[in-house]
Amino acid sequence: MSAVPLEVVEAIASQELASRPSTPNVHISLNVRGLSQSSTLAINERSARLQREGRKVFRMGLGQSPFPVPASLVEALRANAHQKDYLPVRGLSELREAVAAYHNRAQGIARTTDDVLIGPGSKELLFILQLCFYGDLLVPSPSWVSYAPQAAIAGRQHRWIDTRREDGWRLTPAALDAACAEDPDRPRILILNYPSNPLGVSYSEMQLRALARVARRYGLVVLSDEIYGELHHQGRHASIARWYPEGTIISGGLSKWAGAGGWRLGTFTFPPELRGVLDAMAVVASESYTSVSAPIQHAAITAFSGGPDMALYLQRSRRVLRQLGPAIAARLRAAGCELDDPEGGFYLFPDLSALRGRLAARGIHDARLLCERVLEDTGVAVLPGSAFGRSPAELSLRLAYVNFDGAAALAGAAALDDSAVAEADFIDAYCADTMAGIERMARWFEAL
Repeated sequence: MSAVPLEVVEAIASQELASRPSTPNVHISLNVRGLSQSSTLAINERSARLQREGRKVFRMGLGQSPFPVPASLVEALRANAHQKDYLPVRGLSELREAVAAYHNRAQGIARTTDDVLIGPGSKELLFILQLCFYGDLLVPSPSWVSYAPQAAIAGRQHRWIDTRREDGWRLTPAALDAACAEDPDRPRILILNYPSNPLGVSYSEMQLRALARVARRYGLVVLSDEIYGELHHQGRHASIARWYPEGTIISGGLSKWAGAGGWRLGTFTFPPELRGVLDAMAVVASESYTSVSAPIQHAAITAFSGGPDMALYLQRSRRVLRQLGPAIAARLRAAGCELDDPEGGFYLFPDLSALRGRLAARGIHDARLLCERVLEDTGVAVLPGSAFGRSPAELSLRLAYVNFDGAAALAGAAALDDSAVAEADFIDAYCADTMAGIERMARWFEAL
């Protein structure tokens, strides 16, 4: 048989290439269609881009701790940099023991090593929980931006429970009861985050007791997101697990109270009654992330073990936030915003409903456009309340007051008294850039 001429081979190949689709035949899962990048990460990237273009930007969008990682943790990480082995899926035994002891010490909640699961951030653990638990997600509105999108990705139903300004945006027992009463036997997870992102509010012991009674009545699983617990401004955080121990999973980690967001270490602490959920999550973990970074886990033992260094770090962190948060809230109230002083964390959630008429005269009818105009006109990057589950028409926004030098502020806080608030000299010395952004935004509101 004679050889096929080269020009014929080339012609056939050209025809085959021309007949193929110009792009791969890709189908996107229905669970992720319509979802966009997390709002907090998107605003952070946009702020960085504007800064590279030479704009002055007050970055109050992403809620990253302004404080440095405690020196004792940094040293522990340095000392364990050589750790290279894969660790157990559930986490390093010594770390899980330290986490269990931490909850017992801080809240009087008796847990053991076997009740703790370590993950690459509490965000990943929450997602795996929704994969493993077949039930609906109850999310108070407003809430952190990723709760509801994770439910959609996992193929779970989620229901927003609206909260009200007059209740301080807190979930009430009556609202929780109403969300469950129509189908009382339906399996559900309730997300309860406090001190809250995006609100900065927390719950009293009386409020937690009342919510616990409703949760027990309907057999809810409560995911108590206490990642900001150690940043309660008065150091008085209380866990709902004290009053609903059999149904509460406590979520924590290092990102907020230890300034180590990039370390990506989260913890879930389960009651024995939910051991089956923990076991299922560990199976998924074994087939996804395998285990958390070994040096990070070894170093984290130092954080959860406490001690004088950690206690002093937290004391001074609270002093700084207790100074700054109320000062910002007071200035925004003077400019026409409705909001209370924060109780924990580093967030505020101003409501601009009283300015609706003046904003409408400027062509601003929703929170997204409000934030766009604030960024354009003042350089202050904030997020709309609609990113946190509120109606787009509601004129609310979230700001994270974190754009200050946390290391310098911690050093300056050594001279403050624990009872001191509104020390203008301290704020001027250590948080001037933050207040400059707030002042620009407040004057913009006043000039409407």
